[in-house]
Amino acid sequence: VLDYIGTGKTDGIFQIESAGMKSFMKELRPQNLEDVVAGISLYRPGPMDFIPKYIQGKNHPDAVTYACPQLEPILKPSYGCIVYQEQVMQICRTVAGYSLGRADLVRRMMAKKKVSEMEKERAVFLEGAEKNGVDREAADKLFDEMSSFASYAFNKSHAAAYAVLAYRTAYLKAHYPCEYLAALMTSVLGNAAKTSEYISECQRYGIRILPPDINESGPDFRAYHNDGDKYIRFGLLALKNLGEGFVK
Repeated sequence: VLDYIGTGKTDGIFQIESAGMKSFMKELRPQNLEDVVAGISLYRPGPMDFIPKYIQGKNHPDAVTYACPQLEPILKPSYGCIVYQEQVMQICRTVAGYSLGRADLVRRMMAKKKVSEMEKERAVFLEGAEKNGVDREAADKLFDEMSSFASYAFNKSHAAAYAVLAYRTAYLKAHYPCEYLAALMTSVLGNAAKTSEYISECQRYGIRILPPDINESGPDFRAYHNDGDKYIRFGLLALKNLGEGFVK
């Protein structure tokens, strides 16, 4: 399934069917669910700037460097990049000695772009970092990086839930393309543009779309297998001017 996600043939897959996301997944070639979680988090304004760094780190993990040793356990899973809001909180805790409550306040402050409050917080962060033996210049740069990133960051729990759905839909399409595409077209009944897009996807999979048949069609698109031949019978509700009551 992960190899399949990396092919970029992910039309109809939750969160990763846009042209930009498909292109990114081809470049990323996820090896585990953590990569999918990170991919979903990175592909948005702001974090996108970290994509080249993330891919470079993924391809060459031994070359990843950290501004201070305390960052390694926090940023190692994301190859040295700050990807999640939770990492911002962990950095505040580990580097500058914040309590969990204060770290969460900083996360919220950054997310809401409260510039004046953040500048006040910088002094507290630098002081805490210095007490923990972190170079002041490195801590200052780290605070800038967190500030520019956090206003766009995803929280990891949200991204992980999205990634699980992305993986499940990719699993279904990779293993049961006929049934999955029939269900996809049923989900966009009444949307001619999307239906047409998914019909083209069926053709790429060698799945025939058969016209409506009064004896075989149901209200929805239906998948059939017949001696190795896969086809989808057109759903009657996709036809114009046929109401649900009449179809039933």
